[in-house]
Amino acid sequence: MPRSVKIWPAIASLLVALMLEVLPLPEMLNSWRPPFLTLVLIYWCMMWPNKIGVITAFFSGLALDVLCGSLLGENALALSLVAFLTSRFYLQIRIFPLLQLTASVFALLAVSSFIRFWIDGIAGLPSTGFGRALPVITGTLLWPFVMGLMDRLRYVAENRKSSLL
Repeated sequence: MPRSVKIWPAIASLLVALMLEVLPLPEMLNSWRPPFLTLVLIYWCMMWPNKIGVITAFFSGLALDVLCGSLLGENALALSLVAFLTSRFYLQIRIFPLLQLTASVFALLAVSSFIRFWIDGIAGLPSTGFGRALPVITGTLLWPFVMGLMDRLRYVAENRKSSLL
């Protein structure tokens, strides 16, 4: 008999990541903001690909577009592509050691950043130069911590007798 897994940790962590994306930061730190929503989405697409996937990524991206005031569909397309790639290769990515997994996340974050850069170029928006690479770098450095936190959250969701602390 298959065990049902509650999806509340994934939804809650996606909402928290969405809030962290729009949290006001000083101008100096704003360009270093990690792509929290992309990191959390990569994790859940990798661990629960049948529950969290491209559709969740699309609607999360639309919500981010509305909250940030960016072009409607820009983040939706970038997150959908990242979710598709993660869901497509999740069996290979999941078994990687942490260093290789972090390199894979770097590649996925770079794809997402390139899609946003490409859409901004088509729309005629000015380029931010090296500023596009800073969130990719900070997201890559933050990935092991995000993964550890999300692993704990998933463990609690999958094991009914355990608690978060």
